[in-house]
Amino acid sequence: MAIGPFQVIRLATAAQRRTLLAAAMGWALDAFDAMLYSLVLAMLMRDLGMSKTTAGSLGTLTLLASGIGGLLFGFLADRIGRKHALMASILTYSVCSFASGLATSVAMLAAARFVLGLGMGGEWNTGATLVAESWPTELRAKAISLVQSSWALGFALAALVAGPVSRYCGWRAVFFVGILPALVTLWIQRSVPESEMWRERSATAKTQLPLDSVRGPEESVLHGGPDKAVGFPDGGTTRDVPKASEFWVIFRPPLVKHTIALLLFNFFGMFAWWGLFTWLPPYLSLPVEQGGRGFGVMGMTTLMIVLNLFGMFPGYASFGWVADHIGRRNAFLSYSLVAAVLIPLYASARSQRVLLVVGTLVAFFGTGIFSGSGIMGSEIFPTAVRARALGLTYNGARTMSSLAPLVIGRVGQAKGLSWAFYLCAVGYLLAAITTTQLPETKGKRLE
Repeated sequence: MAIGPFQVIRLATAAQRRTLLAAAMGWALDAFDAMLYSLVLAMLMRDLGMSKTTAGSLGTLTLLASGIGGLLFGFLADRIGRKHALMASILTYSVCSFASGLATSVAMLAAARFVLGLGMGGEWNTGATLVAESWPTELRAKAISLVQSSWALGFALAALVAGPVSRYCGWRAVFFVGILPALVTLWIQRSVPESEMWRERSATAKTQLPLDSVRGPEESVLHGGPDKAVGFPDGGTTRDVPKASEFWVIFRPPLVKHTIALLLFNFFGMFAWWGLFTWLPPYLSLPVEQGGRGFGVMGMTTLMIVLNLFGMFPGYASFGWVADHIGRRNAFLSYSLVAAVLIPLYASARSQRVLLVVGTLVAFFGTGIFSGSGIMGSEIFPTAVRARALGLTYNGARTMSSLAPLVIGRVGQAKGLSWAFYLCAVGYLLAAITTTQLPETKGKRLE
């Protein structure tokens, strides 16, 4: 029987609801701080004398840092716990958002955005891992989709704040508001429990470490013993993985094929998403003679809020339900293909009504796929390396896709942003093709 979001939350325990809220708030506020840059980009280009290429380079720098941050905070989460790593990531991106408002040169802004990217990358895998390890198998996909959907709420809130604040107080004040998410860490420290699965694995690793030299690799703490191996469609099992302490096991059979496939899927999808949505606010607000659509700051703000609340949010939230119904892989394929078809229609649109309708559909399908990355990644990788593996496959893909804002900006400067957006459609098409190499993990229990 199908259940809705509110029923999912009611079925959870109080502790599970708090972990869901902590991860969702962290991800929403991550979006809030990260997307403030795009929302005031037209003003930054004017006041700091940046070209589209330079502006795109700063977006690239942030994404590059997010990949590094995903690995760093993933390592931290596997060592000190999911909860404390989550808090550290939120503090990092909040402080650096404030620092962005103090920038008086492109170099200062670049430094602030780079460190912000470290925290931005760390939040996703720590929060997703915390939820995946705290929620039961039958609700996991839906819970992670709810967490992922909070990005749209954070993006919408950023648009709501950036529009009026930048108009009356300037772009610096917009970045200063970005310090507020740091307050959330006080509540997380007091009210959110650590992952019990991580606690148990950490304790087991400490007690079994002296036995590793005499026990076979099939009994390593990576999978909790010989009775807990779980199979994959290609015939491999996690029993084949040698040692929990070695992060590089994800690049050995049976995990290597799935690691590379998920990494590439995320890369193609993120290249398309960051290329499109980094440049969408200036595309909508810039004058027509500069390659934009001439809607101005407030018109752009309205469109971005609608795209987030009626496109991205339901796209994120629906993916878990669709994935539970037709399978993870088929859901990936469907959302990616539809996004690839819709983007050329959006790039050729001229009227505000068409841009609103088609843009909302692009946001729904093009954004919704990223709910699946946390779902499938959590089900592929075992507890001992889960946070780092998610950090690699998601934020590593962010690093690989970090050239997207620069490439789209450079092509946009040469041929116009409308033409450049066709490259984003190609990205979604390649993501759809990559789904054929992903395993189907629907119903798999976490190890």
